[in-house]
Amino acid sequence: MHSIHKPFLRSSTSGALFTAACDVIPGGVNSTARAQWSGWTPYPLFVESGAGPRLRDVDGNEYIDYLLGLGPMILGHRPPKVTQAVVDFIQQRGTVFALPTADEAVLAEKIIAAVPSIEQVRLCNTGTEAVLYATRLARAYTKRRKIIRFEGMYHGFSDGVYWSKHPSIDKAGPDERPVPVAQGPGMPSGVEDNLIILPWNDPQILADVIAREGDSIAAVLTEPVMCNTGCILPKPGYLEAMRELTQQHGILLIFDEVITGFRVSLGGAQKHYNVRPDLSVFAKGLGGGFPVAALGGRREVMALVANGTVSMAGTYTANGIAVAAANAALDELAQDGLFARLYDVSDRLRDGLSAVMQEAGLPAYVVGVGPLMQVWFATQPIHNYRDAERHADQTMFRHWWEGMLERGVLFHPGAYENLFVSTAHTADDVEQTLQAARDTAAALARKA
Repeated sequence: MHSIHKPFLRSSTSGALFTAACDVIPGGVNSTARAQWSGWTPYPLFVESGAGPRLRDVDGNEYIDYLLGLGPMILGHRPPKVTQAVVDFIQQRGTVFALPTADEAVLAEKIIAAVPSIEQVRLCNTGTEAVLYATRLARAYTKRRKIIRFEGMYHGFSDGVYWSKHPSIDKAGPDERPVPVAQGPGMPSGVEDNLIILPWNDPQILADVIAREGDSIAAVLTEPVMCNTGCILPKPGYLEAMRELTQQHGILLIFDEVITGFRVSLGGAQKHYNVRPDLSVFAKGLGGGFPVAALGGRREVMALVANGTVSMAGTYTANGIAVAAANAALDELAQDGLFARLYDVSDRLRDGLSAVMQEAGLPAYVVGVGPLMQVWFATQPIHNYRDAERHADQTMFRHWWEGMLERGVLFHPGAYENLFVSTAHTADDVEQTLQAARDTAAALARKA
C-alpha cells in the first residue's frame, strides 16, 4: 500500500467520503478499477461533476480528463445531444417496456452501416454480457468447446473467460505455452479445460496450436488492439494471419471491440486495420456515456439467435434510455470530419508526449492509435503481456501519474490502463496537458 502522496493533500473531502463509504460498501467503491489495489491510493478521487473534457472533484479541483470513465465518454462529459435524447425519451415515452420499439432497428441499421463485418446485431447491457453470448454462440455454431484467448487481455468477469488477465508469470507456465490462471478464487473447477491461453502477437505459436487442436477450437477471442495491458498494437500482419488461420480451420474469430469500437474509427479497429471477424462485441463508445453493449456478426452465425437455438435475454436489454443514447451518440460520431478532427487532437497529444519524454531524457515512449494511447516507461519494445511485466517500470509510471494529477491532468494510475481522448478535447487542452507533462518529466528526470 502506498503512503499518502502529495497529490492527495488537497483532496481531504475525498478521503473523508472514502472512509465513510468503506463502512457500507466493500472496499469503498463499486468496481475493482476504482479500488485502492488498482492504484487509487490512499483513496480514489470523489467526483462532483464533469463537463466536456474536464472533471471536478468534491474538493473543487478541476482536471483535464483523459480517464473518461475508462472510455465511454468519447464525446466528453454530458454531451448535449445525447443527454437531451435521453431526457426526451424518459419524459415523453418511458424507460423499460419489455417490448420492442422501432428505435431499436434504427440503431441496428446504424451499427451495420458503420461496422464492416456486421450483418445482424443484438443489443446487450454490458461488454461482459456480450462476450459471454459471443463465446456461447461460437460453441453452438461450431459444435466445438475450446476458446483461444490471450494473456493480458480482459473480456469481462464471467467465469468462462476471467482467466490469465494479469497472472503471475511464475504461475503461468512457459512463455510459448502458458497455462490458464484464474483471476481470483471462486472459479468453478474445470472451466479452464475449455480455454487455450496464448501469448499475443505471435502468429507462429497461434498457427502451431491451431494445427494441433483446431478440430476442438470454437473461436479465437481477441482485442484487435490490446487495451487491458496498457496499449499494445498488433504487429503488422498479425491480425491478418489470425483471420486466415481461423478461416482455414472453421474457427470463428471474435473481436472484442468494447474499447476500440466507435473509437479507433466509426467502424472500429476492424475498419482501421481492414480485418473482418465473424463476431464483434461493442460497448463503451457505443452509448456516449450510457450503459449499452452489442454483439453482432455474420447473418449465418446470428441465425442461431434468430431461431432461438441460442437465447439472448435480459429485462433491461434495449431499454429506452440505452437505445436513445446510442442512437444519438452514433449520429454525433457519424458527422463528416469528426474522426479527422479527433485524430488531429489525439496525434498532437501522442506526438507531444513522445517529444516531452525524449527531451527530458526519460526511458519512455508513447504507443497508441488515434484517441487511444499509453505512456510506457521502458527501454525495450512491448509486444505482449509478459514483455510488459518484465520491462515496464510501474514505479516510474506511478510518479508520472502523481505529477500529472498534481498539475491538473487526470488519467488512471495504472500503467495497464489507457489515456483516452474525446471529441470535446481541444488543441488548447492538449497544450495545457503538454505543459504539465514538461514540468512533470523534468521533475522525474531530476530524481532519476
